[in-house]
Amino acid sequence: MSSTVWAITFAGLFTVLAIDLSIAILRRNIETSFKEAATWTVIYVTAAIIFGISVGQWSTSQAQSEFFAGWITEYSLSIDNLFIFIIILARLKIAKSKEQLVLLIGIIMALVLRGIFILLGAAAVERYTWVFFIFGAFLLLTALKLQGESDHEWKEGKLILWLKKRGSSPVTIALFALAFTDLIFALDSIPAIFGLTKDPYIVFTANVFALMGLRQLYFLIGGLMKRLIYLTKGLSLILAFIGVKLILEAFHGIEIHTLLGVHIPEISTQLSLVVIIGTLAITAISSLVVSGKRGINKANHH
Repeated sequence: MSSTVWAITFAGLFTVLAIDLSIAILRRNIETSFKEAATWTVIYVTAAIIFGISVGQWSTSQAQSEFFAGWITEYSLSIDNLFIFIIILARLKIAKSKEQLVLLIGIIMALVLRGIFILLGAAAVERYTWVFFIFGAFLLLTALKLQGESDHEWKEGKLILWLKKRGSSPVTIALFALAFTDLIFALDSIPAIFGLTKDPYIVFTANVFALMGLRQLYFLIGGLMKRLIYLTKGLSLILAFIGVKLILEAFHGIEIHTLLGVHIPEISTQLSLVVIIGTLAITAISSLVVSGKRGINKANHH
């Protein structure tokens, strides 16, 4: 992408962040209603869809497919990230009046960390083809780890315990916890999106649109946290799929097109998009159906 496109994108991002920060400061003592959160979530999701459609107009249809595959994957991972945010703020008993600013600062930290990882990832991808083997293996290990988790977990680390002993305020501890959580999720999300596109601009914009509006989404999905019981399982399958895709691409990148006499397949972005959307749809529907039945059974027992 040209420097002009990058400049316009950065200008747009900083404008949105400035507006979001202003709203968070002005409304810091007002609890966000479900209606307000839903309205803003729809606005941000619509903006991402419009941007994705526009990419096909001034770039290529391939870039458009890559953006949507990347954005949907990153948005799903961000929602999983958000569940951990909910647990952290609840455990640390952060006042409702402070949640707005703490969340926004946490999301800005996530943007900065992902920006750094994108730059490092893009440089590595451009220079070393074999880095895809590392990315692929890392995603497969992450997928296995997620399969082993029964629920969204967050444990206080040594740094958090040290800060508590030092008498740090809950808000300071929360910001450190969110920063560390952002770092862990950036390690997962950046290899995942480089498995779908090599274009640093698409990688960056997909992450920006996935993170924008998370503050409002936090107030929207708090009640859904216990109902999306299979989200982590679905995400682990998506990460495993992208991990395999990366490893297959790495073989082609080092000019190995057959292995033990078998042609190594190439997975298209279009197929990736179908797999990602299909997995998330099945995950969401089955989660709501099963959790709904459990709720009915509990009510009958009472």
